Amino acid sequence: MRKRVIVVGATGSIGSQALDVIESRPDLFEVAGLSAHEDVAGLSAAGARHPGVPLCLSGAASPSQGIPLAGSSGLDELVGNVEADIVVNGASGSGGLRPSIVALSSGKDLALANKESVVMAWPLLEATARERKARILPVDSEHAALFQLVARIGGGSGGPRGIEELIITASGGAFRDWSLERLKYARPDEAASHPNWSMGRKITIDSATMANKGLEVIEASRLFGFEPERVRVLIHPQSLVHALVRTLDGSLYAQVSSPDMRLPIQNALTWPEVQPCRFGRLDLAGRSLEFRSPEAERYPLLGLAYEALAGGEGATIAYNAADEVGVAAFEAGRVSYVDIARVVAKTLELAWPSRVRDLGSIFEVDGGARVAAEAAVGEIECI
Repeated sequence: MRKRVIVVGATGSIGSQALDVIESRPDLFEVAGLSAHEDVAGLSAAGARHPGVPLCLSGAASPSQGIPLAGSSGLDELVGNVEADIVVNGASGSGGLRPSIVALSSGKDLALANKESVVMAWPLLEATARERKARILPVDSEHAALFQLVARIGGGSGGPRGIEELIITASGGAFRDWSLERLKYARPDEAASHPNWSMGRKITIDSATMANKGLEVIEASRLFGFEPERVRVLIHPQSLVHALVRTLDGSLYAQVSSPDMRLPIQNALTWPEVQPCRFGRLDLAGRSLEFRSPEAERYPLLGLAYEALAGGEGATIAYNAADEVGVAAFEAGRVSYVDIARVVAKTLELAWPSRVRDLGSIFEVDGGARVAAEAAVGEIECI
């Protein structure tokens, strides 16, 4: 029987690649529903390839242009009530949290690319998945790699038995070889140009600052139950090794493939089976692999992520919110590239609750952090 898949964010980077996977294996998958935020043309085109599936434009106020579902209520209807086996959540930012909760609450498995869901609301996600007997299957290349490694090396269904530490890799982003002085003058378009991956604009800027990797450290710690000090980051410019685990005897095991998100997406959709895949196959002959430690001065947002993780659930919510505000201010020309980290640091100086367990409280902390981050932006503008 084919697996029915709902794709949230179907016109974005993750969503469009999920459709590539689904369309490459019609024997395994069929589309059950599609959503986009504002891309009417893209959603209509995707819907035309899958006639009859329900469509939702979550950023619209009301149904229009042949798209029957609209707004957050329409997205809830699509994700929660349409019959499906699994939801691919490719939405970006904090707006991706609600569809994650709705998917799990309806008993559907969740193929999760929206790292903010884990950063903001892991206890709620975990409890909902356990209650509804649904699975959370990571799609981010690093966490998908760790998921495979931990499950197959750590013993059992993802248990960490016998594993000493987790290592996730980072390309280093657009500015990995720039001088620290030059970073002060970096422009948004330069930060949004990734050397290896094709991703959305905001996540690409986060790759340059390594805020994205900071979010992934938080996510890895929570998904796999490892203390922050047992999650490490290595710069790996080639982006071929996506994650490693070190076992108690000191050995390292790695997941290696081309930088193609369609491979981890397919693995999430077929878990626990492994199926032949058209994407991500790599020949290592003639290739060199390089690794180095990230520089604290170049990537202060990585260190701030560890601080937030140690501070508890409210602090990680604040970290994510402040980064979103800081990046938006950078894009608008209100602050410089290096000021993004200052916005986050100033926000984290405030007191945030160590435990945040319900959706209302999560968004209350998120809103408070955004106010604080905007105030930090205003202070920096005045200097």
